[in-house]
Amino acid sequence: MFKIYKRLRKRDWFIILLIFVLTFFQVFFTMKVADYVKELTLAISHLNFHNNPAELGPIGDLVRGAIENGWESIPASQLAMFDSQTLDELKQIVNASVGNLWSVGGLMVMYAALSTVFQAFAGVFASKLASDISYRLRNDLYLKIDKFGLEEINKFQTGSLITRLTNDIVNVQNANVVFLRIAMASPITAVWAIIKIQSASFSLTMSTAVTVVILVLGISLMLFSVLPKFKRVQMLTDEINTVSRENLTGIRVIRAYNCENYQENKFEDVNNRIVSTQLKAGSVMSLLNPFINIIFNGAILAVYWIGAHLIGKGEMEFATISSFVMLTSQVIMSFMYLMFLFMQLPSATVSAKRINEVLDTDIKIESPSVEAKTLGVGEIEFKNVSFKYPGAEENVISNISFKANKGDTVAFIGTTGSGKSTIVNLIPRFYDATSGEVLIDGVNIKDLSLETVRDKVSYVPQKALLFSGTILDNMKMGSDNVSVDDINKALDISMASEFVDKLDDMLESRVSQGGKNFSGGQRQRLCIARALAKNPEVVIFDDSFSALDYKTDRLVRQNINNQMKGVTKLIVAQRIGTIMDANLIVVLEHGHIVGCGTHQSLLQNCDIYREIALSQLTKEELGL
Repeated sequence: MFKIYKRLRKRDWFIILLIFVLTFFQVFFTMKVADYVKELTLAISHLNFHNNPAELGPIGDLVRGAIENGWESIPASQLAMFDSQTLDELKQIVNASVGNLWSVGGLMVMYAALSTVFQAFAGVFASKLASDISYRLRNDLYLKIDKFGLEEINKFQTGSLITRLTNDIVNVQNANVVFLRIAMASPITAVWAIIKIQSASFSLTMSTAVTVVILVLGISLMLFSVLPKFKRVQMLTDEINTVSRENLTGIRVIRAYNCENYQENKFEDVNNRIVSTQLKAGSVMSLLNPFINIIFNGAILAVYWIGAHLIGKGEMEFATISSFVMLTSQVIMSFMYLMFLFMQLPSATVSAKRINEVLDTDIKIESPSVEAKTLGVGEIEFKNVSFKYPGAEENVISNISFKANKGDTVAFIGTTGSGKSTIVNLIPRFYDATSGEVLIDGVNIKDLSLETVRDKVSYVPQKALLFSGTILDNMKMGSDNVSVDDINKALDISMASEFVDKLDDMLESRVSQGGKNFSGGQRQRLCIARALAKNPEVVIFDDSFSALDYKTDRLVRQNINNQMKGVTKLIVAQRIGTIMDANLIVVLEHGHIVGCGTHQSLLQNCDIYREIALSQLTKEELGL
């Protein structure tokens, strides 16, 4: 938790100081109310003795007579009936007045109102500051996740990142509100009340101290017993979010395999574990209120019992006991609120730690401090590039070298797992090469900012993914400066205008989450159009024609070759028909280049390429 407070700004510290000042005055006026309890008790006694002397016997007659005629008018024989301590108390009641009841009562109401006003303002500022901290924390967390490379994202489950961004932030915010109020108000109130209590009676002070010790020990034991359960609940929340997300994203597969029961059992298992853990924590916490009530009422009873004994011995008057009861209540309530804070802190601490884990994660792929200059022609070159995934022992690709000149089409083909997608993922710096160099326009991409690299390169992923909004919103993702003419041109090239023009709202047509309201082929063509719309220097097609039929595939590629001649194109594909017209075809096997050349040269010189080609086309179609 305290690590999060290192992110506070000067303005935040000023608000904290303001909350402290407001809290100080809140406690000051609360203590002023306690100061007048004794006077109010005396004024009430004065009124009671004056109005109901018959009910109070000889004492009532004596006090009423003293009130009406003065203390000197009381006969000595009548005074001799009482001890000196009783007479002192009676003198205090006589000296009080009915007017005191209204003046003292009015002052108490005024001070209570002022205390409430200061408390309200302190609460408003605390809530505002806690909301601001959470707002910035949520922003920082989102921006940090947004900057994550694939390596960092793979360290956390998606469900866990969502939980940290939502539930954990809320936990921290709630704890901050409580902390900013209780962590200030309770210690001030407790110390102030204890100082006042010590001046009243040692016996009563000790009874209050014993009560506080029992309260703190009892709640601490409960706290330590439930802390591991709070941590467990957070971990299970991550797990249930992951299961829910898998169930929603994979709903088609689940239904296709009739495994709804399996998923339900999987969810129910996690859900039961959460409920079980929460019930165990709840069973302990359910003892809290009864325990606090027993301690609180026991403390008040002890004060009255000891106070009655002291009154009987003539060492204290009832008015003082009344004031002491209020101060004791303030002390116990202060420690009780502190315990509530400590009860909320474990869950918030776990959440804060999880948030800090994300914020403190080092990002491996970042922009250089000084950026190199490029000529901007769209040339790609790999020089002896090798790469292995984090934690892996062997390279996925090794010693990859090739060059794609401006306007060239370079294709990659090979068996599954040969490293085709890995190669093209190194160009937009989704990962960085383990060794060797990846060059754009003759400059190592590590010497260019991520923004520059990704401005030059458009990427069409294997899985066609659209974002909720409109078609126009999706088309403008590459650049805000994309014009409608550029978008329409891109839609024509990708053959997407065939169905977009038929929609009622055309470019303003709604796109559901993931583009689920379009077919696979339509989504793929829209993704191709999105990549082409920003007029990039380099376009990467990572198996991006697989959902298209052969005719549409051929027409889209023809359009790209005819209308984007100055753009360098890198294509990962499984179809020979998709890549046979490429300027350069790179054949991969187990992460190594086993063939490199044109379609015709590879048919003659590369056995693996010929084997792949013959598995798809006849010798006559291949010209063999």
